[in-house]
Amino acid sequence: MIKTAEIGHRLLHSDSLAFTYLRSIVASQSASWLDMGLSFALFAWLSLTPWLSTAIGAVAGGVLNCVTNYRFTFHAQGCDWRAVMVKYILVWVGSLMLNAFGTQAVYYLLQQWTWLETIGFRPDGYFAAARLFVSLIVSWFWNFAMQRYFVYRECRFDHHAISLLKKAGINSKNDGNGNKA
Repeated sequence: MIKTAEIGHRLLHSDSLAFTYLRSIVASQSASWLDMGLSFALFAWLSLTPWLSTAIGAVAGGVLNCVTNYRFTFHAQGCDWRAVMVKYILVWVGSLMLNAFGTQAVYYLLQQWTWLETIGFRPDGYFAAARLFVSLIVSWFWNFAMQRYFVYRECRFDHHAISLLKKAGINSKNDGNGNKA
């Protein structure tokens, strides 16, 4: 029989797909609560458009998610943070585009389905349904896969990412603990 302490240790330290996925759920949910809360507030209280509300929420959630995944989810401290940053931004921009324009498209599609109003949906409900649906699909089929197999792993692209940042004047190498190497 497996002891609770052993399960806890595996959950925090194992790089198996199952335990990594469980950690990614925690990181993703933390970022998603920030993302969703902010985007709903911007849409409802400031009357921003669905795509802009979604984009601003995604920026805030993306920063939180990147930092949490680097340390906690994927244990990527051995990866050069500059390469991780460039790869994360590339994947995050793809996620942002999929979420923002996907939400906009599904929102407009739901508005066309007038029969939804006969069962109690309202325009704010259209946004909520569109936002949640698109967010789940993008999270499962884009974010986790790209982060696990590309962003937080060393690959041939890292050299190009680091070269790009060096040209931009970002030269310091970090050991993953905040110390310059």
